[in-house]
Amino acid sequence: MASIFIAVFSFFFIFSTYTGYSHPLDSLTPSEISEVTAIIKGSQLGSSQNLSFHYIGLHEPSKQAVLSWLSSSRKKPPCRQAFIISRAIEHTYEIIVSLTSHSIVSYRIYNGTGFPMITSEENVAAIALPVSYPPYIESINKRGLDMKEVEFLLFTVGWFGEKGRERRMGTILSYCKDGSPNIWVRPIEGITMLVDLDKMAIVEYSDRQVVPVPKAKGTDYRASELKPPFAAQTKPITIVQPDGPSFKIDGQEISWADWVFHVAFDVRAGLVISLASIFDLNKGKYRRVMYKGHISELFVPYMDPTKEWYYWAYFDAGEHGLGLSAVPLEPSTDCPPNAVFMDGYYGNRDGTPVKISNVFCVFEQYGGDVAWRHTEVNIPGQTIVEARPEVSF
Repeated sequence: MASIFIAVFSFFFIFSTYTGYSHPLDSLTPSEISEVTAIIKGSQLGSSQNLSFHYIGLHEPSKQAVLSWLSSSRKKPPCRQAFIISRAIEHTYEIIVSLTSHSIVSYRIYNGTGFPMITSEENVAAIALPVSYPPYIESINKRGLDMKEVEFLLFTVGWFGEKGRERRMGTILSYCKDGSPNIWVRPIEGITMLVDLDKMAIVEYSDRQVVPVPKAKGTDYRASELKPPFAAQTKPITIVQPDGPSFKIDGQEISWADWVFHVAFDVRAGLVISLASIFDLNKGKYRRVMYKGHISELFVPYMDPTKEWYYWAYFDAGEHGLGLSAVPLEPSTDCPPNAVFMDGYYGNRDGTPVKISNVFCVFEQYGGDVAWRHTEVNIPGQTIVEARPEVSF
């Protein structure tokens, strides 16, 4: 899933002591997320039933405004704004809030065909529905399974021409643990439950066929539960930088070697790199090579035509959020011992700031490889050897 891809990124910043912003592309701070939430809840929309926040992020200034700020010695940053996607009364709202004037700048109902990201709270509420749903209980009993060993997952359904699917829907599938946490290899096939995410209720149910559940034996991947024979173990490796790292962090800007760039965390896109520039030795100044870069989408179509599988086509960014799917990185496993870990923040369904600890890390690595080398033996009386280590960032 998306969290796997988030884990491999090697950049971010510590926000825990960062209360303001110094760059127009800085991520929203926890206090700014709270302020945005308060402004919207204090508006007319705030009195709506079931108001929920599905995206709270920076509404970036125009490229021209950012470049103008950079060329003016960074004297006065552009107006600070936030972009919000919320859901209320079965409608999707797009809102822009000014953090400079502390007011709502624009507000409109989205009438397109798409829907906002699924929130963590919606996921928890949806997967709690089948446990007390009589038709599902009957299906589990028919299969001779223990409800206590059943886990549930919520999936988006897309739209494949079915009538009545114009609403915001999700599908719940179930899996059997039976002592193994590797639920993905033990699906309870044949059962599908369609959930209306606005009403948070099961609206369609199908028990098409009974398929044997694969055995749990040998599926547990946890090291503590593995049985011999074991794979050979390697000895620990320690990376030491006695003079400290070569990179510098200033706010949300990183400089390393001839490079400088800005990074930010976004609940939808995950890592966002902006204003990446390299120092041009010939011109004596930085040359910009990328204004903005991030993963726009991660599309994973399973392409199985059966009833329980045909709609499996993950849009990891747009439906689940690459940032929302991120998990804390493990020191000395996800990142080497010389890594610096950073935190990220997003707004939950209620608009409350949520911290993801160690969501990114920044580090240099050297694996003993050579970047380039040359040995010159064609000059009489001389042997010249030149080599450069391959250090990556």
